[in-house]
Order: sequence, then structure tokens, then C-alpha cells
Amino acid sequence: MKILGISAFYHDSGAVLIEDGEIIAAAQEERFTRKKHDKNFPKNAANYCLKEGACSVSQLDAVVFYEKPLLKFERLIETYYAFAPKGFSSFVKSMPIWLKEKLFLKENIRKELSEISQEKFKGKLLFPEHHLSHAASAFFPSPFDKAAILTVDGVGEWGTATISRGEGNKIEILREMKFPHSVGMLYSAFTYYLGFKVNSGEYKLMGLAPYGDPSSSNVLEIEEKIKNNLINIKKDGSIYLNQKYFDYCAGLTMTANKEWENLFGFPPRKPESELKQIHCDAALAIQKVTEEIVIKMAETAAEITGCENLCLSGGVALNCVANEKILNSGAFKNIWIQPASGDAGGALGCALAAYHIYFQKDRKVLSEDSMKGSYLGPEFSEKEIETAAKQFSAVYETEKDEEKLCEKTAAFLAEGKVVGWFQGKMEWGPRALGNRSILGDPRNAQMQKKLNLKIKYRESFRPFAPSVIWEDAKEYFETNTPSPYMLLTAPVKKLRRKPLPENYHKLDIREKLYFLRSDIPAITHLDYSARLQTVHRETNPLYHKLISSFKKLTGYGVIVNTSFNVRGEPIVMTPQDAYKCFMRTEMDVLIMGNKIFEKTKQPAWPYGDEWKKDYVLD
Repeated sequence: MKILGISAFYHDSGAVLIEDGEIIAAAQEERFTRKKHDKNFPKNAANYCLKEGACSVSQLDAVVFYEKPLLKFERLIETYYAFAPKGFSSFVKSMPIWLKEKLFLKENIRKELSEISQEKFKGKLLFPEHHLSHAASAFFPSPFDKAAILTVDGVGEWGTATISRGEGNKIEILREMKFPHSVGMLYSAFTYYLGFKVNSGEYKLMGLAPYGDPSSSNVLEIEEKIKNNLINIKKDGSIYLNQKYFDYCAGLTMTANKEWENLFGFPPRKPESELKQIHCDAALAIQKVTEEIVIKMAETAAEITGCENLCLSGGVALNCVANEKILNSGAFKNIWIQPASGDAGGALGCALAAYHIYFQKDRKVLSEDSMKGSYLGPEFSEKEIETAAKQFSAVYETEKDEEKLCEKTAAFLAEGKVVGWFQGKMEWGPRALGNRSILGDPRNAQMQKKLNLKIKYRESFRPFAPSVIWEDAKEYFETNTPSPYMLLTAPVKKLRRKPLPENYHKLDIREKLYFLRSDIPAITHLDYSARLQTVHRETNPLYHKLISSFKKLTGYGVIVNTSFNVRGEPIVMTPQDAYKCFMRTEMDVLIMGNKIFEKTKQPAWPYGDEWKKDYVLD
């Protein structure tokens, strides 16, 4: 049985093909169109999935969309009615889009499918609810036969968070929190107010939080104002948001800015303007409030399901700091988080929900999980890489011995060089996991600054993640839990830390940023945490071999890993994308397959900085 799952028309559209419950292929549309967070129908991603599965449109048993558009339309109409006459301009702006794209979605999907392969789709067209798709994406690929499932995001149709119980091939939704009361919306409101882009910059807010001073009265005061004015947190983790302070129900912004300015004492930060300590303190305050809420939700999930395992999905599940707090709370023995927890992951969840729940097919539980390391996207042959190199008159060396390739790459890293690493299948989800990655030496005190300012062209405060071979993880981090998808943080081991100066919290942001905090400074965040990726020989043997080669050379079984792109650009997919990104930045070396491209040997790049106009700052 072959099923195509689709998410689209909000942000991060994607497609997934499953066959008899096995995930065959998955990709986000943005990687093909080079338009970050592309929300359009994922025709390129769907076409890739079908080709990967040697499947035509006419052979599909079902196509599944990740939510119910009519139920979402009902929420939109009822919300505008409840807030009328406020929001009329927003209503007028959104209605044509709904009428064109979403209200007649069945016809649109059939039309798009016919354009992919010039065939008629003959199977079932199904529409599970948004949070069921999230829940299915979390539970069905997990290594658990039975688990509690917690989904938390901005909003689906009506739901903003659910607690479910999964067992075998069934999911039962037990609790649901409804719009407009939403943890995701609350966090996005602060994202907006602190000058970052909603549905894109939430991870920046998380990264900014450690710059807040935990001993400052500012943080405590902002936290108390949030709890006393914006939100009422119930014992079970459900929340009530005071709509006096928000504008997302019927307006064009997330917050009622005058109300927030009166409450917090500072205006909304303009995007790209200077970050001040008050912004950092506000980020820390909302991060702490969010952690408190999701821990209460997790404790409630444990209580009402009686399960020792927890599965997480939804956009808020990408908050790896909160995930770590849930893990350490002791509410559950084990947790598993869907690597594509955002809306794109709904394409996977809806396909699996159709297979197991609608078609009532049995589920096979694997000891690790069924995500195949999340390496589910396109890969490119040696010939295709050679063709791309010829297109740019690129100069390269071929190293067919895998062991020597890893040794040479490790040597580049140990010399302080920044390496683009392009291998195998592209990752599914927002994290680069060692196949479309930019790599560096974590011991290098200048590496974090170099990567941010000269490679990624992004804000200097942004932290970087370590990739560590699993068998060595405990040597560097206080952890007992695998984190293959970079969705948990872990503290750097105390014996590796360097003490902070007494006046540390009085330093400005730049001085804090470049203070040497450990013997692996490039991946040690201000609070001594790291967003950890554990690398396992079973799921990515080549990447594991590379890090092992670096360990053999330096004694360190850990490297810096960040996504292969610049700010505003989707992660690279093709060899052409990779070479362009390599030449546009101050990256030193590019390794594509068994080909080694050194920057100093390449012909001059003739295209200047015009490419920057192609990418909207995220």
C-alpha cells in the first residue's frame, strides 16, 4: 500500500511517501524552490518522493492532507465574528487566499497531482486533523509500542495542544487545548516583539535566552508580569491568554504593542537593530514560562495515560531546551521527539495516520525508530557531482578511499578550516545532521565568531551545535540519552568548564559572547549548554568515521555542526547549491561525495553579492 502525505499552504510545505508503513522518502518544498519556508503545494517534493518510490500517481492508494481545511475555515470565520468589527482589514486580506487555495482543496490537490505525472489519481483523498497528524508523526515512527503523546504548536484547526495515548496502531486523543489559548502563539508573540520573524525566528529567541541574567530582578519582574497579566497557567498545563495583549486573532500583528510597551516598559525591537540586555532578559523570562507550561503538560500526560514513554511533536517540540527540562523532570522514563516536528512533519504524520488508523494496518516497532536517521531526501551520484563541478569549472581532487577521505577532512578541521560536508541523502526536518552540514573544530575559540559572521552571515549571538560520536558523549556532556536529531540540550561536563569572572553578568553581550567558557568553546553556550547531536555508526557510518578520524588526530570525538546554508537560504540540496554556497562564503573546503574542493584552487567567483537579494532575512 502506497500513501503520499502532504502539508502545504501555511508554512514549510512538504511531501512524504510511505509504502506498507515504511517511510520511503520525505522532503520539504523549500529545498527545491530555494524559497525558505515555502508554503506552496509541494509539487517538487511530491515528484521526488514518487520517483524515489518508483510510484506513479495512479498507483497511490491514498493521498492525505495534514489537516481539515473546512474545520480551519470555521475557526477563521468564528474568530473574526467574535472580534468584529476589529480585524476587518485582515479578514478582507485572507479571504481570497482561502477561497482560492484552501476551501476548494480537494479539486486543487487532484489538479496538482495530475500535473506531476499526467495521470489521474484514483485512490482515497483523506484529511485527518492537524494535531492527529502531529501525534501520528511522533508516535508511529517511535521505538515505543505504547506511549503518551504531547503535541504543542501555534494552532491547527482549533487545537493548539493535545495529550494522547498511543498503543499499537491506535491513537486516542484525551485532552485538547483550543485557540486562541496557545503556548506556540505566546512564544511567537515574544519572537515578534523582540524583533524576530514569526514562524522562523523562534529558535533565535531560544538561543538568546541564555544571554539573560538569571540573577537579575529584570527577569523575575518580566516573568511575573507575564503570569499576572498575559497568561493564567493551570495546574494541568492548560493556559488562558488575555487577548487584551494580543492581536493575532483578528489583526495583522502578534501583539497589541501599546499594551506590551505599557506593561514591560520597552517598545517592540526593530528587526536587525541592536540587542540590549532587556531583550535578553525578556527572552529568558518567556523561555522559563514556556518550560514551566510544557513540564506541567508532560506531568499531566504521564498522570492520565499511565505511560512511561513520551512522544513529542508540534512546533514547540523544536524547543530543545524545554525538551531537556521535560526529560530531567522525571515525568517519563524515555522520550522521543519527531525530527520534523513543525508543519512539514505533518505530511509524515497524516500518511502514517491514514495507514494505521484509517486502513487499520498493523504497526512494526523498531528498536531505535523507523526514521532511518531522518536521511530521507535526495542524494546525488558521483557523476552528478562531476557534472556540477564542470558547470562551474571547479577544481577538485578525488579520494576514493573512504578512510583517507575522512582523515584528510579531519586534518582540514584540525587546521582551523571550515568545511562544507555534502554526502548521501538530504535530511528531513530543519536540522542538518551530517549530510548537508558545515563543520568546524570545537576547540577553536574563534570558530563560533567566524561561522556566524563570515560563513552564515547571521547574528553573532547564535550558538552552534556539537556532533559527538555516541560512545564518547559522556566524556563531554552530562547526558545518558541519545540525541540523534539535535532536539535535546545537555550541559558541558563540569571538568571541561572554565569559571566565569565575578562581573560576568554585568558585561555587555559581545563581551559575554567571546568569553572562553570551556575547552570546546565553539559549541559551549553562555549557560554551559549545548544542543547535542549524538552520531551513531548504525545510521550514518561515514559521518561517524569522520568524527572518529578527528578524534584519532586531536583526541576529541566531537566537531561543530551547522546547517549548510547562509542566513535566509534553505539548506542546500544539490551539488550546484553546495558549490554556490561554498564560493559565496569564506568556507575553506568543500567535500562532496569523494571530491575535495579547496577554495584557494577554485577559479574566481564572478557573481559578486547579487545573490543576497534572493534571500529574505529570516
